Amino acid sequence: MGNNVDDNLEYAIIADGISKIYKLKKKSGKKNSRAEKFYALKDISFRIKKGDVVGILGTNGSGKSTLSLVLAGILDIDSGTLEVNGEQALIAINTGLNNQLTGLENINVKGALLGLSKKKIAEITEDVVEFAELGDFLYQPVKKYSSGMKSRLGFSISLALNPDIFIVDEALSVGDKGFAKKCMDHMMKLRDEENKTIFFVS
Repeated sequence: MGNNVDDNLEYAIIADGISKIYKLKKKSGKKNSRAEKFYALKDISFRIKKGDVVGILGTNGSGKSTLSLVLAGILDIDSGTLEVNGEQALIAINTGLNNQLTGLENINVKGALLGLSKKKIAEITEDVVEFAELGDFLYQPVKKYSSGMKSRLGFSISLALNPDIFIVDEALSVGDKGFAKKCMDHMMKLRDEENKTIFFVS
């Protein structure tokens, strides 16, 4: 395996010795408290080729969600190097959704934050409305949604935005099996036809 830049372009993600450290404050018995290092991720290395489907499995507290946030570019690493080739989207329950806004308003806000034109946002809205199958709930505040409905909306927005790398963090564990299969089928089609990379975190 070469280290040439051109060789690296076949990879969606290259992680080399990445670590994520949190500082936990502990009381020392006096007024002062000391910070203790906690490694959520420690010295992890891997290479994922474009078009791969990868499962990230582990028990609670093993660092799965931390890794998904790092891969999505939401969290910075403390050491090592991470190379991401392509646009990535984290799909998790509630991620990126404003509970006070309606489903429709959430679509518009997400598009505006990404700098999309009004025409593009309108196109995405049509795709989301068709895929999510939320009916009149699209015009209700997200705080009134069940967890399954939030998953439908979040998933549909991410699919419509068409990223190169999907990071699915437990988002298919809620809601009905029919919608979960619909999402899986759609992502597998994107992988086969457009060489999308998919991470499943469970």
